Amino acid sequence: MKKYNIIVLLISVILGFTACGDDFLTNSPTQSKTEGADADEQKLNSFLAAAYQILLMDSYADNNYNSLPILSDLRSDDIFKGGSDAGDQGSLYRLATMDVDPNETPKGLWKIYYSGISRCNTVLEACEASEGLNQEVVDQIIDEARFLRAYYTHWLWKFWGNIPYFREELADPYMAKQYKADEIYAFIMEDIDFILSRDNLPMKTSAREAGRVTKAAAMMLKARVIMYQKDQNRYAEVMNDMQAIVSSGEYRLLDDFQQIWLREGEFCDESIFEVNHLPDGKTWGTGWFGYGTNLPAFIGPNELQGKDPFIGGWGFCPVRPGTYTMYEEGDVRRDISVNHFKAVPSGGELGIDGDYKPRFQDTGYFWGKYAARAGYNNAPGDQDLNFENNLRIFRYAEVLLNIADLQVIQGVANTGKSAQSCLDDIRSRAGLNSIPATVENIKQERRLEFVGEGFRFWDLVRWGDTSILTENLSEYYSVRTWEDYKKYLPIPQDEIDRTEGEFRLVQNPGY
Repeated sequence: MKKYNIIVLLISVILGFTACGDDFLTNSPTQSKTEGADADEQKLNSFLAAAYQILLMDSYADNNYNSLPILSDLRSDDIFKGGSDAGDQGSLYRLATMDVDPNETPKGLWKIYYSGISRCNTVLEACEASEGLNQEVVDQIIDEARFLRAYYTHWLWKFWGNIPYFREELADPYMAKQYKADEIYAFIMEDIDFILSRDNLPMKTSAREAGRVTKAAAMMLKARVIMYQKDQNRYAEVMNDMQAIVSSGEYRLLDDFQQIWLREGEFCDESIFEVNHLPDGKTWGTGWFGYGTNLPAFIGPNELQGKDPFIGGWGFCPVRPGTYTMYEEGDVRRDISVNHFKAVPSGGELGIDGDYKPRFQDTGYFWGKYAARAGYNNAPGDQDLNFENNLRIFRYAEVLLNIADLQVIQGVANTGKSAQSCLDDIRSRAGLNSIPATVENIKQERRLEFVGEGFRFWDLVRWGDTSILTENLSEYYSVRTWEDYKKYLPIPQDEIDRTEGEFRLVQNPGY
């Protein structure tokens, strides 16, 4: 069931909101608290809503097709780029072949997440200026804003590493100091540790508050950041956090894996944090407003026919054949995570000889979880931008597989639920028998569970398994070589060109 509470909060903000249409380095902050006046609760909520709004820009970021699952998975061994040819969204092809150029790098995420940091800073400064308000309300707003700031920063950190960072509104000329990746990690953890030390947020929200930040969401972000940093000194904390989510009894694996990805599965018992999209509001003229997502149209098969409830799209990001065939027979996740359709052969007729018209790097396999479905973009307007598929960010399955990863792969002592029990739960839901909780099996199960969710590349990097990313698949026009410096993308050249003096950005090594 679609939840509207966060969206309703956003509507009044977005209608009268002038978004930052360019990079934070060349523009004033997106919105400021009223000069000379204390912030009241209505203003605080307006600023917080503006900070949440950044979550809705996932798929069409500043007029760039920069969906997080796509940008995360393109460098993995799960998908190809697709589209009409290599030059169609050429920066994505360069990302997939690990040949990214500073002039062709995913700038949409860079811009929206820096706007997000600015908006979070505005919330926090407004909270400091507030007087006479309910302190519990103010504290919750502070914690939510600091979570969002940490969340947006962690994506910039994962993609670019050595980035500018700021915690106050920037003065003219709106430039910020660049920090090393390890320093950015410390900033992220300061926000997360602050939130969890105060223990103000509920482990799970009420249905009425679905979509807002929770303690469990903060714990999950902490786990992702610490595990990606490979900060072994804090692995035990992450283990305790994961066990606390389990023992809370607030979350569970949904019995029906398919339902997670349907309208009916939004904010289900497995969902810890997700982005609430609605089929309305986005237009081709701007990527800074609206509530829908373009992801289903982007990944849908070209001119698909006769495969109700699935409908056609643009033919990007075909799934690799090996991603489909790696599943065991009987694994219910296979045909939910990956759709398999028949391509129309050359000279054939659509609907008679095949289901869709093939495009570049065609495999016959397509994303299933976020597939375009009939009835999910019914609002008037630019329908390809306004699907209502919620983006699932954290779900309970990740809790269980984190526990298994920490115990078996990282050697962290068990403090509750065992790795074997976690693996058994995941496989049982998938309709499979128990297998030993070995390093190999846990890594493979994590891949099977999260196909199409943007996990695979980041897992390979943190495990040190990146050698498999070097490949020569000439039949799919995918030839690439992994080198360690490619963990980070090049900083956009136009952002470097806009800086000067002590704030002059330094390009990442290797580019």
